[in-house]
Amino acid sequence: MENQLLEMNELLAFMKENNASDLHLVPGKRPIIRIHGVLTDLEFDILTPDVIKNSCYSIISDSQKASLEETKELDFAYPVRGVGRFRGNYYYVEEGKLAAAFRMIPDTIPSLDELKSPAVFKELIKKEKGLILVTGATGSGKSTTLAAMLNEINQTERKHILTIEHPVEFMHQSKKSIFSYRNVDIDTKSFKNALKSALRQDPDIILIGEMRDKETIEAAITAAETGHLVFGTLHTNSAAQTINRIVDSFEGSEQEQIRNMLSFSLNAIVSQCLIPRNGGGRVAIHEILINNFAIANLIRENKNHQIYSQMQLNQQATGMRTQTQSLVEAVKANYITRELALRYSTNYNELMNLI
Repeated sequence: MENQLLEMNELLAFMKENNASDLHLVPGKRPIIRIHGVLTDLEFDILTPDVIKNSCYSIISDSQKASLEETKELDFAYPVRGVGRFRGNYYYVEEGKLAAAFRMIPDTIPSLDELKSPAVFKELIKKEKGLILVTGATGSGKSTTLAAMLNEINQTERKHILTIEHPVEFMHQSKKSIFSYRNVDIDTKSFKNALKSALRQDPDIILIGEMRDKETIEAAITAAETGHLVFGTLHTNSAAQTINRIVDSFEGSEQEQIRNMLSFSLNAIVSQCLIPRNGGGRVAIHEILINNFAIANLIRENKNHQIYSQMQLNQQATGMRTQTQSLVEAVKANYITRELALRYSTNYNELMNLI
């Protein structure tokens, strides 16, 4: 077994055939796939460190191997002819043993209607400028939601859409819009560098794959302030937490300025999670904050603790909703169980009182 190789392309094809979202290769385990959020072992031999290393190295370039060995991490996109594209991540565990995770990037980009997205999403993408954030944990469908939003724009507007990702995931076929894809580490050295030069590339819309540091966040807000529609993601679980994360990325003396900038440039925050659906599949649960005069004042005055209650007011007019409301609706419609709603809730006591 030490000298054997996994046929990676066949394994990835098998993953697609079984509608799996993810594949995991971990030393001492069988290959594992995730279907509708549930992990399932495959009928393979236990994976040794050498089998994983040799198999994983067989599909990357020498420069990628060098980068992996230097930084101990590697993110990349991998196409399989006739199958599709995958996002790969290599990482080390257990004092130097290689492990890997692959995520399926769907062949076809879903529409907002196919995702049954809230109607307010179609209003948000009509904005000419500002910042729209889609947040949630890894695997919560952020990339798919953003791809559906850009797909809607592509079908209805003539725009230049610049994406900055690590790696590039969804590849759109230009319809009315044109796309420029920039892959961090290949086409640009960093998110920060790409955003600095983006304003010279005449984009109407900028997609930032992940706003992971102070410099990227500041550049994104600046781009939104200067007349661009900017989409981005963060790994946060609620609208208020997202604002706190952005502000806390800056030093104390800078926080007042960034709150002012954010209060003017923010359009919306969509926080989402995917919950197993009764009968199979998963349901997207959304919390939606739409910036308005009242929300902007709370951001500027550092009263984030009042944002949640403000989101509950005049919702029919504003399009806002809380995660608790979305969970209650999903339980009443019998899409998800009460137990799963409580497990995924970010406001357990409030949800308990309502259901």
